[in-house]
Amino acid sequence: MSRQQRKLEHIKYALESNQEGWSPFDDMEIVHQSVTSLHWEDIDLQTNVGGLALSSPLFVNAMTGGGGSKTEKINGQLAAAAAVTGIGMSVGSQMSALKDPSEEPSYRIVRKENPHGIIFANVGTESTVEQAQRAVDMLEADALQIHLNVLQELIMPEGDRNFRNMESRIESIVQGISVPVIVKEVGHGLSKETARKLRELGVRYLDSAGKGGTSFSKVENRRRKDPLSVFDGWGIPTPASVKEIREVLPDTHLFASGGIRNGMDGAKSLILGAEGFGMAGSLLKVLMEDGMDALLNRIGAVHEELRIIMMLLNCRQPKQLAGKPYVVTGYLKEWLEKRAT
Repeated sequence: MSRQQRKLEHIKYALESNQEGWSPFDDMEIVHQSVTSLHWEDIDLQTNVGGLALSSPLFVNAMTGGGGSKTEKINGQLAAAAAVTGIGMSVGSQMSALKDPSEEPSYRIVRKENPHGIIFANVGTESTVEQAQRAVDMLEADALQIHLNVLQELIMPEGDRNFRNMESRIESIVQGISVPVIVKEVGHGLSKETARKLRELGVRYLDSAGKGGTSFSKVENRRRKDPLSVFDGWGIPTPASVKEIREVLPDTHLFASGGIRNGMDGAKSLILGAEGFGMAGSLLKVLMEDGMDALLNRIGAVHEELRIIMMLLNCRQPKQLAGKPYVVTGYLKEWLEKRAT
């Protein structure tokens, strides 16, 4: 199977598996505050995550590219929506374009449709420094994501099996390219042990990308004749990942993603210590099923929900949400209490 066909299958199965039911975020409740001293116009969604100046903590996280004209159209629409709403955007892995230049248009369309916005490039850990810089240059990107997808590769029928140079490649890219490097998972979450290891390699930006949203172990199992379904539920819940990363690395720049469905989930991630939050499958599903206007409305609703929560908690800026009171119950409470050190 060609890489292009594989990319299209990933989108197909990701959309089919993206059901917005229960989420680990449902086991976290924000403690309501009845007094505020703000006017609605005081609320400002602009935030800085390290050297990245964002007009909103929300961004479109990595999903698509490398699937020919079909993914070029999708990326173009997502980029146009990001431009209209002023949010950042990451593309999916650019390794396909680095290996086959005919796939570059499916990524370059993002900068074309959003010439002034914040855009993240994206490569895997097999990338060299030279390839990573080419990915950045392809998009005139403001930052680079490196995705960690060991479980996905192991379940993928044609996936990689050799990860001996993963750490050295990450370290080389962090030291060798011209923009901030964000290391992220692909839906299985970053543990505190992983976060510490990445810090030793020089990484200063992380994206939790935890369990609760699109599971690429599930996606790859859909592509197998003999599914390894025991791994469908593998991973660290996103709120747990965010909390434990923040506890061990208080000065790391941290994004949250993985199962964030709305502004409420986004606010919860900021309360736990994230500085921004990504949404991927849920936004793609709206675009594919209901069109551009519906996507713009959905992004607007996320922003309105976030503003309301900030108003209720007397926060002018998103970073002021950090540490606001909350309660955890159920599965998330058990995870946080019983997590072995």
